[in-house]
Amino acid sequence: MIRDLVRGGLGGVVATAAMSVVMVAGDRAGLMRDQPPKRIIRAFLPGGRHRPEPGEGVLAAVAHVGFGAACGALFGLLARGRRPPVPAGVGYGLAIWLAGYQGWVPALGVLPPISRDRPGRVAVMGAGHVVYGAALAAAVGNLNRDRPDRG
Repeated sequence: MIRDLVRGGLGGVVATAAMSVVMVAGDRAGLMRDQPPKRIIRAFLPGGRHRPEPGEGVLAAVAHVGFGAACGALFGLLARGRRPPVPAGVGYGLAIWLAGYQGWVPALGVLPPISRDRPGRVAVMGAGHVVYGAALAAAVGNLNRDRPDRG
């Protein structure tokens, strides 16, 4: 169980890095005004939700990697030492996106729900979570390659 958590967490860090590439590319292409992790962190910092705060970029990066690692650890537990198929990882990544961006993120008033958000951000974040899930499944599968497939 601990091994599954650790391997999933490591896979989550790798997957978050891959997802971040998609997010930065979308930002540079002008599809997003700023990164959603910054907006989320800004909501928890004193001083207001709509203006940049000192240090928010670093805090957002740390929180994003931490959240990605935690979600990866859960995926590692679900994989139970197996080499998960990439489509399962993609579904997992999309489920995280839906739970966050259609659920708790709008509930906090950080961003509108997916159904009312800017199309560019929806496309980038959807693609980013697909990449996260695919990279997560591949990373966990690679880390579990020494363990026999149990089903």
